[in-house]
Amino acid sequence: MGWRLQVGATVTTIVAMFGGYLVADAYDVVPGLLTTAPAPLQPAPFPSAPGAQLGPSPTPVLADLSPDAPVPSLDEVGKHTSDLTRDKRLGDRVSVLVTDALTGDVLGSAQADRTMVPASTQKILTAVAALTAPGGNATLPTTAVLSGESHVILVGGGDMMLAAGAGDPEAVNGHAGLGDLADQVAARVMISGRTAVTLSLDDTIFSGPAIAPTVRAGDAAAGYIAPVAALGIDVGRLTDDEYAKRDPDPALAAAHEFARQLEARGLEVDGSVSRTQAPSSARLIGEVRSAPLSAIVQDMLERSDNTITEVVGRLVAIDAGLPGSADGALRAVTTTVERLGVDLEGARLTDLSGLGDGSRMTARQLVDTLSLAVDPAYPALREAATGLPLAGLNGTLATRYPDGNPGRGLVTGKTGSLPNTTALAGTVLTADGRLLVYAALADKVPDGGTWGARVIFDDFLGRVAGCGCTPS
Repeated sequence: MGWRLQVGATVTTIVAMFGGYLVADAYDVVPGLLTTAPAPLQPAPFPSAPGAQLGPSPTPVLADLSPDAPVPSLDEVGKHTSDLTRDKRLGDRVSVLVTDALTGDVLGSAQADRTMVPASTQKILTAVAALTAPGGNATLPTTAVLSGESHVILVGGGDMMLAAGAGDPEAVNGHAGLGDLADQVAARVMISGRTAVTLSLDDTIFSGPAIAPTVRAGDAAAGYIAPVAALGIDVGRLTDDEYAKRDPDPALAAAHEFARQLEARGLEVDGSVSRTQAPSSARLIGEVRSAPLSAIVQDMLERSDNTITEVVGRLVAIDAGLPGSADGALRAVTTTVERLGVDLEGARLTDLSGLGDGSRMTARQLVDTLSLAVDPAYPALREAATGLPLAGLNGTLATRYPDGNPGRGLVTGKTGSLPNTTALAGTVLTADGRLLVYAALADKVPDGGTWGARVIFDDFLGRVAGCGCTPS
């Protein structure tokens, strides 16, 4: 009986204690679910934005070209072509071909199969080859790898359009920046407690002569081309001028700038920059990438950049499994264009930019290559046509086709200019809305006449653009 009293007393004590805890809980003295505090106010409803609504369908700024637009008269285009070739100010070697972009039919022709000096119009071949492979979506990496604990190696992947500091995602030249790469590298190295590294450069992606032997020494010295390098800042320019003098070693100059960028972030670089090939065991610690190759090709054509043309050609070679050399680039570009169906028999290219001596092509070969870029069956090649300078508006045609020339805004063209040589190849949109493809070359222009020859070519294409010369 006593044990029952003991259990009862214990239960009574526990109940009393529990009751006391509940009271304390109610008055928020101890944690619990009970409270005597007033109930909190209901929260305000979560704000909601007005329901999204579909906007109006986009309206095309320009209508598609009609396949039913009238084709210019052969007699009229032929007359303009004959007038051009008889102009003595052009000399006695003139080659012209004008075709209908949709059908390929010849509308005007004069010595179209004569091999001529193409000058920079031959850049069209490199553009078409690069857009075929590696392709317009490809980008060029500039990376940093770590070998061991403190050996940083800067590895070039073909981007000679780097910015010294931060990159600009809206730009082509300067899209990727060494400063951005330095941010990544400094953060990865210094987190381990290290404050000093050694720096090397791996620029082994390209091989062979950095400038084609056929380029005149004076042209290289004047800044018309830079040594081709695995990486470079602003295509090796030493000033902001378009044809500024170029650094003799753009890759090493970029590596020195990278060292300065690292030191600006508190990471000391011991010793001088050396050249090496990064071992396969090295660990990636930073990477920046160029603009897409499609944008690089358009910029290359618009500004007629000789250096970037040679760089892009070497990238075509590497993608094809060939050495990243000048010879490999020539072989890869011409083979790619021929595989697309262009007959390059008789053509001879001594470099890709057209700056060197000895290159020969026909107007027909240029037109056939350009025709691929405007053919709906080859949409990947479109930038080889849309990247061409537009008459009177941009690129190397910005100061040509003044007000009054009917071709202004309707002619596109890859320009070509060498001593005694003037060339132009591109497209013409006629007054009737028909798209034509053309090439015009004169490679025996009398001394002092190349500027005038450009004007003559521009007047010719302006007449073709504005004639509205449909068959009667």
